Amino acid sequence: MIREAQLLRGIIFGDRNTDEYVYMPASEIGVEHPVYVYEEGMKRRDIDLAEALHLIRVRDLRPTTHPLLGRTSC
Repeated sequence: MIREAQLLRGIIFGDRNTDEYVYMPASEIGVEHPVYVYEEGMKRRDIDLAEALHLIRVRDLRPTTHPLLGRTSC
């Protein structure tokens, strides 16, 4: 629940060493079923909440600073 709440607040999870990031774009605020983004290097794809939480857990992604977005996506 904590990770979900952080994602909904715009916190970006990632690993700057592997260039992986998971976040909810600001355009998804207030949407009933928001779409999240998973970035890996130059690749970017939309994912759902379950996959976002799975990637954060499995890849051990932590709150971090995104090279373009900064600390939050909102």
